[in-house]
Amino acid sequence: MTGIRKRYSREIKLKIVCEALAGSKSIAQIASDHGVHPTQIKEWKAQALEAMGERFSMRRGKKKGTDEERLYEEIGRLKVENDFLSGVLKR
Repeated sequence: MTGIRKRYSREIKLKIVCEALAGSKSIAQIASDHGVHPTQIKEWKAQALEAMGERFSMRRGKKKGTDEERLYEEIGRLKVENDFLSGVLKR
């Protein structure tokens, strides 16, 4: 006999995983409250911990500016260079 597979929204999964991570209730209690199998909760919890671990291991890099910011920066450099060279040529 095949049953209809339940689908849980992202919000429900997040709520259940947060309860599991909080540790105030056992996995069995959370499972009975939400009608989800305890193994499924353990799997979601493991996935959440893995995703958090990956996220926290990422290094923050310098944010790339927009094209407009990059162009203004280049204009500033060229202006300084131009002023310097025009001063050298006047001597």
